[in-house]
Amino acid sequence: MAYSAISKSSSYFNTKLYTGTGSSQVLTGVGFSPDLIWTATKNESEIRPINDSVNGINNYLRSNATDTLETSGSNITAQSSDGYTVGTEDRFNQSSNTFVSWNWKANGQGSSNTDGSINTTYTSVNTTSGFSISTWTGNSTAGATIGHGLGVKPSLIIIKNLGASSQWLTWFDSFANTEMVYLNLTNAKGTGQTYFNSTTPTSSLITLGGGVDENRNTMVAYCFAEKTGFSKFGSYTGNGNADGPMIYTGFKPAFYLWKPYNATDSWNLVDSKREGYNPDNNRLFPNSNTSEDTQDRVDLVSNGIKIRTSDGGTNSSSRSYIYMAFAEAPLVGSNNVPCTAR
Repeated sequence: MAYSAISKSSSYFNTKLYTGTGSSQVLTGVGFSPDLIWTATKNESEIRPINDSVNGINNYLRSNATDTLETSGSNITAQSSDGYTVGTEDRFNQSSNTFVSWNWKANGQGSSNTDGSINTTYTSVNTTSGFSISTWTGNSTAGATIGHGLGVKPSLIIIKNLGASSQWLTWFDSFANTEMVYLNLTNAKGTGQTYFNSTTPTSSLITLGGGVDENRNTMVAYCFAEKTGFSKFGSYTGNGNADGPMIYTGFKPAFYLWKPYNATDSWNLVDSKREGYNPDNNRLFPNSNTSEDTQDRVDLVSNGIKIRTSDGGTNSSSRSYIYMAFAEAPLVGSNNVPCTAR
């Protein structure tokens, strides 16, 4: 049985639910000062903003679009040791709308990482939870490298150009070093030697192609490394049966994101706080602005995810799927106390 060095997962990842007021609102209960905040409106069609400490917490990208960094508006205006403050912008705080945010802890704005051929402007890294945020100025040169700061090979890398319209380049450790998917689209996995310059990431470096999606203008990379009992990144093959596969994570999931990678279909995201019980795990779609979907697809259980559908977006026998998951609680933490089922 896997033991986690992180006994309290909510010190590094947490989901926050709130209702908009239309006026400045202090949100508490996150449990830390979040460095990455990914927000969705539950009850209404709206963009999927991503804010982070490195780019300035009041600036955001849209996970469902190719847009550049948005640097105006009153969205997330401050951070605290237990959460953050939302301003008056509707997509963060429209009166009576219901919201969810997923929050990760890195290390504030961070400092330059000089491991690669390009020095990052800032790299904010938390090696305990396996998460870093890096920004750099691209040089349009295939084979350039940047340091990610994790100290181990990343399991997931997400890259976005901040200054030009571009796709969200997304690589999983399940892929070859010429393969990727786009977080903002439904496309199947693409293959091309330009991606990551056909070079697998190392414990210190990411190698970049020279294209607009990797290394041109100002760029950001969100990197994640798998940590036993806290995070899991992988793939599975569907069986086309309502009694679907069991994905063992070694923890009770708080967050589960998945997508078929050999077929065109949406990204899907569930968490343990929206409704908060099986089988009622409502879905949101990171690549779309649609409101919350109430069709149940998965159970979140004490040691992983149980698939409960034959739907093609989750469990077709002809499809393979990638996923990322973060823990609500480890199956067994360093305090040797097993977590309970939902």
